[in-house]
Amino acid sequence: MSNLVIVESPAKAKTIKKYLGSGYEVVASMGHVRDLPKARLSVDIKNGFAPKYDIIKGKEKLVKELKSLAEQSDEIYLATDPDREGEAISWHLAYILGLPGDYCNRVEFNEITKAGVQNGMSNPREINIDLVNAQQARRILDRLVGYKLSPFISQKIRRGLSAGRVQSVALRIIVDRENEIRKFKPEEYWSIDAKFIPKGSRKSFAASLYSDQNGKIKITNQEQADKIEADLKDAEYTVTKVRHGTRKKSPAPPFITSTLQQEASRKLGFQSRRTMKVAQELYEGVDIQGMGATGLITYMRTDSLRVSNVAVNEVTEYIGKTFGSEYLPEKPRFYKSRKNAQDGHEAIRPSMPSLEPDKIKSSLTSDQYKLYKLIWSRFTASQMADCIQKTTQADIEANGYTFKASGYYVDFAGFTALYVESRDEAEEKSTQLPELEKNMPVRCKELKKNQHFTQPPARYTEASLIKTLEEYGIGRPSTYAATITTLTGREYVKREAKTLVPTELGEAITTLMKERFPDIVNVKFTAEMEEELDSVESGDVQWVELLDGFYGGFENTLKEAKKEMDGVKIKLKEDETDLICDKCGRQMVVKVGRYGKFIACPGYPECKNIVKYVEKTGVPCPKCGGDIIVKHTKSKRVFYGCSNYPNCDFVSWNEPVNEKCPNCGEILFKKKGKKPAVFCAKEGCGFTKTLKTEEK
Repeated sequence: MSNLVIVESPAKAKTIKKYLGSGYEVVASMGHVRDLPKARLSVDIKNGFAPKYDIIKGKEKLVKELKSLAEQSDEIYLATDPDREGEAISWHLAYILGLPGDYCNRVEFNEITKAGVQNGMSNPREINIDLVNAQQARRILDRLVGYKLSPFISQKIRRGLSAGRVQSVALRIIVDRENEIRKFKPEEYWSIDAKFIPKGSRKSFAASLYSDQNGKIKITNQEQADKIEADLKDAEYTVTKVRHGTRKKSPAPPFITSTLQQEASRKLGFQSRRTMKVAQELYEGVDIQGMGATGLITYMRTDSLRVSNVAVNEVTEYIGKTFGSEYLPEKPRFYKSRKNAQDGHEAIRPSMPSLEPDKIKSSLTSDQYKLYKLIWSRFTASQMADCIQKTTQADIEANGYTFKASGYYVDFAGFTALYVESRDEAEEKSTQLPELEKNMPVRCKELKKNQHFTQPPARYTEASLIKTLEEYGIGRPSTYAATITTLTGREYVKREAKTLVPTELGEAITTLMKERFPDIVNVKFTAEMEEELDSVESGDVQWVELLDGFYGGFENTLKEAKKEMDGVKIKLKEDETDLICDKCGRQMVVKVGRYGKFIACPGYPECKNIVKYVEKTGVPCPKCGGDIIVKHTKSKRVFYGCSNYPNCDFVSWNEPVNEKCPNCGEILFKKKGKKPAVFCAKEGCGFTKTLKTEEK
């Protein structure tokens, strides 16, 4: 052995080994090997914020093995992920292995294909210390905020809480939206819709009242709507204007990290953490039948829309052969990244554009196939021709009122033959108007007035929150999934259907942070801090100066908050249970301690009675009649079991509902997905019912 290549994961090592051959030993560091210890601050504030790194607990044996392999090697290559975090891991490995600072041994693989690996190995470089310092600055900044603020928050609200720099702003955004919803006062308005039939035709078309003789009309009450309805009774309607047009619809650009997470949420129902886990697997390599371990996509943590000319040429050739030359634009498309994008990597794309998802479906897990198909389709469509739509708009008048009708049909599908981007908002549906001409009389088949009320702003979904964080410039591609996971995992935010709703605890934390640490939860301040961290990466700002500039004001604010809130404790409304304390007769409440929830007597310290917390579903066990309760695996995955375990072995991954199957009388279970439903699990029954919106 003469060449040692160190990567981050075994899957990545296996794929790269295939391309490098017998002259190389490829091993995995299993992520970070050295970090700030969790048990203490580990930052010397008085000595230039010097970090005190240790070998991560449990990785001592791995580090010893890496050192042994390094001693036997002529060349050592550090091939961790091509981003700030990966650069820092390489820097820590270089320190542990005793490699000199000017050693050109850092290699990057934007895609783990033969060409990508060979290109990376052909261009080794020194470790980029500016990238390392940007990661160190972020890590130390987050450690200072977390370790200084968390004890204060815990003391003032409840034990075991945390307050992070990015998570606190994200939480504030969610809480602020909830407050907007509460303060919202709906306003009444009315619409008047009609269905018309042209003379000599049987096909009706829809139109909506737009204006009267004074201009665009706004109907605010029923009296106004009734008057218009009376004015139009037995009226004669005539088409007064017909406008035909053509519009082009261009494809969405290939994915960056944030848009991948958003689209996977909308189209696949994936949470951001799940999306990034599967994307990592596709990047590092999957065993493909007939191909071996193969990296299927480019690096998945990126905010750049740049695509290599080689990839553009490959996908152009594929589109021409598969769809025909008419599905190609006049010239290849190049997309512009947003202003503050890092542009260190390409957009997320298939590493081999001609490798269709269905060709390798049998080698992929269900999640891998779905996400690869999404990435492949989006990238391929991004280099296809526009969709051409023929539009028609018509005005219909009667008694001084004007109705407007519009419709379109697809004249040429273009990129939509393969892929259409999803939106949080309702999509416009294709409706083609019948042949209409100016001065043509039409018959009113139906005139309908409808009462409406303005709606409050929608709660955030994972997709819309990520979009908002990106627009504000808060966090970076690698932080979105972790931020949302922290907020939900610590129960600052709960999920209701697909929306994110702040809990009482989350709102209490945000209120305290806004009052005492306004900069930490200030969107603009946090975005500017992100820009300064980017300036460290570019070498324009020294990381110690950045930390020094932040910490002075932060420390003073913290001291002032501690002084002014001395002895103050914020009380949360505790959830009452139906249990009565058998020692003093009080109604017991749910509390949260170091190890999670428990049920306790509110009379503490006079009464110290506690019992184990059990979350009931309210559904009786179909086997023994006991309570079906919520349980958790070691990895915190939710499942459902009988409270009489081990005497009763009932268990289910699906949530039971308090409803019996109309076919066989067994209990029903909820089935999650794009179309939630309830179903009967009894073998041979097959009953399924799709849930309506209000039932989900």
